[in-house]
Amino acid sequence: MRAPDMLAPAAILAAAAAVAAAPMVVGSYGISVLINLLNAIVLATAWAFFSGPTRYVSLAAGAFFGTGAYAVAVLGEAIGYVPSLLAAALTGAVLAAIVGLATLRLRGMYFVIFTFGLSELVRELVNWWEFNVTHTVGRYVFLDVGEAEILWQLAALAAVLLFGWWLRDRSRIGYALEVIGADETVARQIGIGSIGLKLATFVLSSVAITLAGAILAPRWSFMDPTIAFNPTISFMTVVTALLGGMRRFWGPALGAVPLALLSDYLATTVPDYFSIVLGLAFLAIVFFVPDGLSGLLARRTGGLRPQAAGLP
Repeated sequence: MRAPDMLAPAAILAAAAAVAAAPMVVGSYGISVLINLLNAIVLATAWAFFSGPTRYVSLAAGAFFGTGAYAVAVLGEAIGYVPSLLAAALTGAVLAAIVGLATLRLRGMYFVIFTFGLSELVRELVNWWEFNVTHTVGRYVFLDVGEAEILWQLAALAAVLLFGWWLRDRSRIGYALEVIGADETVARQIGIGSIGLKLATFVLSSVAITLAGAILAPRWSFMDPTIAFNPTISFMTVVTALLGGMRRFWGPALGAVPLALLSDYLATTVPDYFSIVLGLAFLAIVFFVPDGLSGLLARRTGGLRPQAAGLP
């Protein structure tokens, strides 16, 4: 592999190492800000990993994030933190496979509506289970996991996602997904197994989002369905990915930096107007930076997106 091709993985490793060393040089507030930033990077990157090339707009991020968080809240004390992370990932994979098999033949508004309804459905099912079966209204989360450990786990997950996307862009899988997104009928005609490839990518994306929720669960001392399955998560994930750009592996991370910092500021200063500002930000992105910050930067610098193997 040529030396210039190794710049991206080297940058990913360097950034992950810098974040891992952060607890030694920043205080608790700095760690908290970094956790929020890394969470935004993971969610946006995982979402765009599927939705970027396929052009499927999913609003199910809140459902998978909440599934991971609630799985750790329910199972953490009983089986331990690490086994509960594995259980959360497995649950997310099964849920994603079921949803994918049922919905990935849909396109456009139908898929958007279904995935948004999924978040509400899962939240109501968990509410019903808690109220009628376990007779509880939430879960206390007492796990010996500090914020530094959460930071390291999110950094590792973000690095794996970014490196995986970088590898995919240089493979025939990346090329096949681009063809599916451009015209799925043509993809089938040239022999691309669109359903299987979309399903596998959707499951991987959803498992990463589920793990983000599971890793963050110990931050809350109390967990209930309203906290875990917050619909704002779905919309913030989409807005972050759109701001950064969904066609380059580093785009969602680029969008996460300003939006995560702005969200922290607004949440503490004007929490009552947070949704209004989020809506205005979404409109501004669509009108002024439709290709995201990464697309704008590429045009200004003359940069080109690395092509997948097989492209001319």
